[in-house]
Amino acid sequence: MAEFPASDREWRKSTASGSQGCVEVALRDDSVLVRDSKLPHGDRLRFSHAEWNAFLAGVRNGEFDLTG
Repeated sequence: MAEFPASDREWRKSTASGSQGCVEVALRDDSVLVRDSKLPHGDRLRFSHAEWNAFLAGVRNGEFDLTG
């Protein structure tokens, strides 16, 4: 797997995250990195800014809401 370096100070975690962990995001010039806060040295996902913005739009529009 390719390395996507980002220093610990670049990672951001939601203020709404709980004590059980959360995903963390690091913004880069050419991409957005995502990692599990419980495994900070584990695998990371990389998305283009367009992919990340499409994901955020989907979240805001309820596309990923669980149905009862």
